[in-house]
Amino acid sequence: MTKLRPLRFGVQEHRAPSATAWKEKARQVEALGYASLYLPDHFTDQVGPIAALMAAADATTRLRVGSLVFDNDYRHPVVLAKEAATIDLLSDGRFDLGLGAGWMASDYEQAGIPFDSPGTRISRMEEALTIIKGLFTGEPFTFAGEHYRVTGIEGSPRPLQMPHPPILLGGGGRRMLRLAAREADIVNVNFDLREGAINRNLVRTGLAEATDEKLGWIRDAAGERMERVELSVTIFLANITDDRESVASVMAAGIGVEPKDILAMPHFLIGTVDEVVEDVQARRERYGISYVIVPGEAAESFAPVVARLAGT
Repeated sequence: MTKLRPLRFGVQEHRAPSATAWKEKARQVEALGYASLYLPDHFTDQVGPIAALMAAADATTRLRVGSLVFDNDYRHPVVLAKEAATIDLLSDGRFDLGLGAGWMASDYEQAGIPFDSPGTRISRMEEALTIIKGLFTGEPFTFAGEHYRVTGIEGSPRPLQMPHPPILLGGGGRRMLRLAAREADIVNVNFDLREGAINRNLVRTGLAEATDEKLGWIRDAAGERMERVELSVTIFLANITDDRESVASVMAAGIGVEPKDILAMPHFLIGTVDEVVEDVQARRERYGISYVIVPGEAAESFAPVVARLAGT
């Protein structure tokens, strides 16, 4: 059996109302004991991740910064490799590179970017990841694939972390999780996003039994490298409350499941500090998930859980 990893915690933010507020948020996240601060990559109401992540790194000394996740279709891999290596260099090696195939259909429609099939987007991202890793070596790199062609280009600057910053890949479908298991340092277990929008069907793909199946795909594909893979989960609701049953009942009614299914779902943490501590530990035992990423609005209320569990 794979040895359980120590627990660590991160925060995913979206907004920065001002430079001062953003820097204060980063310092608060660091002071509360979180390991990382991540940003998503959408065209909706959020800051641009590249500049904001560098600003957060500048405002802190230990906090890791990263993308959860860059949409591959928004940047050519040669461009993204340079930006990622630069953030890693200028943050003194505190950058995590999260990459995804893209999933939010509204982003593509509003921006006029073709929203290809999931298979095409994943194939394109797989090629992009090969190019990015190749450019991180600093050696002349050539690649000819179905979607990208680069010739004799040297990645510069080189990232500080060797052989490259930790690669985070996530997903909820079989193909994406198997790819992540083979290529990533951190595998983020997510909902199945193939429908391109958040709805009740999407949420049901995060049930405990579905997560068991996802972990089976990951382990099978990772093989011997599984011990080197860190499993993470994004928490979409972190609610510290004395009445978890009421919260779970309301949510369950909305998606047509039982309250116990909500409380067992890895993407939600609901309850008192003691109850949430038990849930995090139980999920590590069941799934091997040791890296828990909570929404920014819950960072302060969730901090007692971090204080109890980080590093254990």
